[in-house]
Amino acid sequence: MNEDSGSPEPHLPLFRAPRVSDGAKIHDLVRNSAPLDVNSRYCYLLLCRYFDQTCVVAEEDKEIIGFISGFRPPRSEDVFFVWQVAVDRRNRRRGLGKRLLQELLHRPESRGVQFLETTVTPSNEASRVLFQSIARDLDAPCEESVCFSPADFGLEAHEAEYLVRIGPFSSDKKEVIKDE
Repeated sequence: MNEDSGSPEPHLPLFRAPRVSDGAKIHDLVRNSAPLDVNSRYCYLLLCRYFDQTCVVAEEDKEIIGFISGFRPPRSEDVFFVWQVAVDRRNRRRGLGKRLLQELLHRPESRGVQFLETTVTPSNEASRVLFQSIARDLDAPCEESVCFSPADFGLEAHEAEYLVRIGPFSSDKKEVIKDE
């Protein structure tokens, strides 16, 4: 459901583009969603202002309970890069991560996408399971390779970030992402 589609169905949150006024709330959601990397509040304000059509919030009872951010890489028109998926811990195991991604894939900004990419650390089991499940739903190959090594982060102690690439898949396959 998008911002203009009215009230959500019973027991489903409203999915909409983020607003600048959501930036601090999104920052807090991500901060409470270990093991995600927490970016500055400024970063989330920028996402809400300039990337609102490639990000989605899930809102229930006027509270942000989920957020997904992403973008179309400038040199890869058929790729959608998913930056972060965060779901409030009280709302996990409801399929919100998949529904957020499905909302993104159905937006006009995702027209022509045949590949999903994201980076995931070895310790982020929830994200690994989510993206493997999406690959199965899309009936698409899922490949992993090192994107950033610990050395790439310099003095910051950080796990390797593995690039997860799903695809190719056809646009009609976007309809088959299943809620769990």
